Amino acid sequence: MKFTFSFAVFFFLFLTIASAQKKEDSFKVIYQQFYNDKYQEGQDFEMIYSDGVTYLSKNDDKIRQYIDYNRKQNVNIINYDGKLYKTTTFFNKLDEGIISKDKTEKIMGYECSCMVYNSFSNKIEVWFTESADAKGSPYKSFIPYEDALVLKVSINGNSSIVANSITKINKEPLPDYPYGIAEEISEPEFEELKIKSRYTVLTVFENERINFDTKLPAYDLSTASVDKTYRLSNGGVILKKIKLPEAAKNGAYCFAKLTVRSDGDAYDRTGSVFIIPAENEKSTMLDGLFGGTEKLPVYTDKKANKYQGITETETYSPQTEVMRFFTSFGAGHFNDLRVINNYPWKDDVVYKNEITELIPDNQDEIWIGVFIGNYDKGGHIVNLELDFYPEDEDSDTHKKYIQPLFNTVNILEMSGQNYGRFFRTDTLVTEFEIPENMSDLKLVYTSTGHGGWGNGDEFVPKLNQIFIDGEKIFSFVPWRTDCATYRFSNPASGNFGNGLSSSDLSRSNWCPGTLTPPYFIPLDNLKPGKHKIQVVIDQGEDEVGSFSHWGVSGIITGNIGSKE
Repeated sequence: MKFTFSFAVFFFLFLTIASAQKKEDSFKVIYQQFYNDKYQEGQDFEMIYSDGVTYLSKNDDKIRQYIDYNRKQNVNIINYDGKLYKTTTFFNKLDEGIISKDKTEKIMGYECSCMVYNSFSNKIEVWFTESADAKGSPYKSFIPYEDALVLKVSINGNSSIVANSITKINKEPLPDYPYGIAEEISEPEFEELKIKSRYTVLTVFENERINFDTKLPAYDLSTASVDKTYRLSNGGVILKKIKLPEAAKNGAYCFAKLTVRSDGDAYDRTGSVFIIPAENEKSTMLDGLFGGTEKLPVYTDKKANKYQGITETETYSPQTEVMRFFTSFGAGHFNDLRVINNYPWKDDVVYKNEITELIPDNQDEIWIGVFIGNYDKGGHIVNLELDFYPEDEDSDTHKKYIQPLFNTVNILEMSGQNYGRFFRTDTLVTEFEIPENMSDLKLVYTSTGHGGWGNGDEFVPKLNQIFIDGEKIFSFVPWRTDCATYRFSNPASGNFGNGLSSSDLSRSNWCPGTLTPPYFIPLDNLKPGKHKIQVVIDQGEDEVGSFSHWGVSGIITGNIGSKE
């Protein structure tokens, strides 16, 4: 009897284990999408259910989604920078819906109930059955019950996804489910990685110093290498030659993100982020950056004052300015030196600007630099990155045309390059040529006024006018009245007896701690051939011990090829 009893127990355990290990059937559910009851061609969606797991993604998806009924969790997995990360949400943490007793619908032969959810001001109606062998929902946030198979989801009554077929797929391989090897992180951390995975970040400068330093070594341009930071012009410029990612050639949107904090300089300073193509048929500002201002062509005004490297010539091309910015009064370094109740000083200033039209798509490498005019030993600490966001797949991308014409921002200020102060008695003039077969031409024009005391052009509105071939194409008064918005970026700003601070005052198209965006001036009537451009500014008179000056830059952009 003992043997018989033991055999019976063994046989029972064997059947139990075998039953537990029996693989369930696998199912594939195909959904069709509709908008205003119109079928959306090419947007069908498939969901697979097998062994207690619903697969909502394919292996090559950036973000893979699962409904894990065994663990009673929703699971997201992302491959970021060569490593797997996951976030999990237990079913009991999901939003609860309300059964709509008066709504039922027959879908694919199943009598379906309706659960209603409200999410971010959207009405979500979910039709489901508990009679199917498969489980799952095309929207994993909306799971009516653990045994439910969702066959239809309607959003705000005009957008829906409806099951079209359910088939067994036992011989078809399942997508991967690397739950055990993915590191678990919080949902906010996962959301950050999701966003970062969608675009390319090219780090240019990390914690680089721009200051006044006359002991820096000289460098030879002919031996300059890629990805090395060069500190030039007595520390006023940092420069690096970088390789552009493929995204730059494929029509990606490009944004420059610059972060600046003071490491000793208390004042608001002119700054510029600029680009110089590595391949250029003409000489460029690289000659001046590595060899000094004497290497640059000279523009002479009516009073015989000389200005180095500011206009295009037959043999010279100025730098392409992609971002004009102004440092704050000491954000970072001076925060603890001027503590004021209810004044939460910013630790740094972040500037982000779209520069898509100014990033060349015909270059493998470019030089990119940052200039801040200052004479402080500590200066500023700078970070710069370029963010490339893929363009829509169906976008019609033309090759870019980029032609810098003039730039009076004296990025070699700390090497003796003159300020743009000639507008009081003279006009900025340069000639240029437009090739055949160009379209969407425009002038990207940036202008900021500086200098003087109370009556200087920094604080007095002045008219700017632009002429091409003698015809006025643009006229405006560059002026900013919103500078007080940025008070918390300016801890070292001087305070006046009337309650105002220096950083509050309106200025000629700039504020301490801000960007100055360019104007995009259409040039629809500009024909191929040679042209002359003139910039006229109503610059003010010099004051005792001070003078006014203007930083203007102009770049013609467009597309190579005619409009279709």
